[in-house]
Amino acid sequence: MEFSDRQLADMADQPDAVIVYVTYRGTVGTRFDKNYYVERHLPLVMRSWARYGLEGVTAFFPGAMQNGTIAICECRFRDEAAIAAAFASREADPVMADLERFTDVIPRRVRGIAL
Repeated sequence: MEFSDRQLADMADQPDAVIVYVTYRGTVGTRFDKNYYVERHLPLVMRSWARYGLEGVTAFFPGAMQNGTIAICECRFRDEAAIAAAFASREADPVMADLERFTDVIPRRVRGIAL
């Protein structure tokens, strides 16, 4: 993967930024409404948590439906405190409750580590 000069500059400007990956694993038959996820859920996440330091979200999907990872969301937070504030906020419950509208999968959250 190559990055533009602007992307590299943006990364350098955010040395404390923390990435949280939300992954969804399933099978070919697993219910996962990509359209709802992209058009409704991710905007809900941004509206709910931007005030706490969520700076952006990006969704990734495999090229073809297969067993294993069916979706990944990259959430870029300003810093560790922003993550804690977002997940402890009163907005966290509606964000989590929205999961049932697009999938039955229980997502996993992992943090990326800057190298």
